[in-house]
Amino acid sequence: MENTLVAYFSPGGTTAGVAEKLARATGADLFEIKPKIMYTSADLDWNNPKSRSSLEMAELDTRPEIMFKNKNMDKYDLIFIGFPIWWYREPSIIDTFIEQYDFSGKVIVPFCTSGSSDIGKAPMNILRLAPDAYVKPGKRFPKDVTEHELEQWAKAYK
Repeated sequence: MENTLVAYFSPGGTTAGVAEKLARATGADLFEIKPKIMYTSADLDWNNPKSRSSLEMAELDTRPEIMFKNKNMDKYDLIFIGFPIWWYREPSIIDTFIEQYDFSGKVIVPFCTSGSSDIGKAPMNILRLAPDAYVKPGKRFPKDVTEHELEQWAKAYK
């Protein structure tokens, strides 16, 4: 797939594994959405209402800073965006990522990883942040999804 990017946020490594397989399966470029301040295990403790992730998800206007911008975003027509599901939506850092670029006319396909939650409100939220993009419904994948399964799924977006 020409002009394709797989961008992902993966504080625990699960989404990174799926993103890497998807990039290999599609021949896409790969870009990690890295926070300026990395997340610790304590930050990711969703059982603690005072953990960083809990606080970010409670205040939906939070925008964690990203370490690097993708300077080549204009060249991509199809962007797969991967993340773990937090509280039935995308983590706030994905909102930061979306707001940094003009996605007008581009196809955005969200994908997520989760033990049991589906992709939730993420596609609607992404569309709200990038209203001139073509945001697809997306899908949740288990960490053991195969490259072949990802390739078959991604073919729908050529």
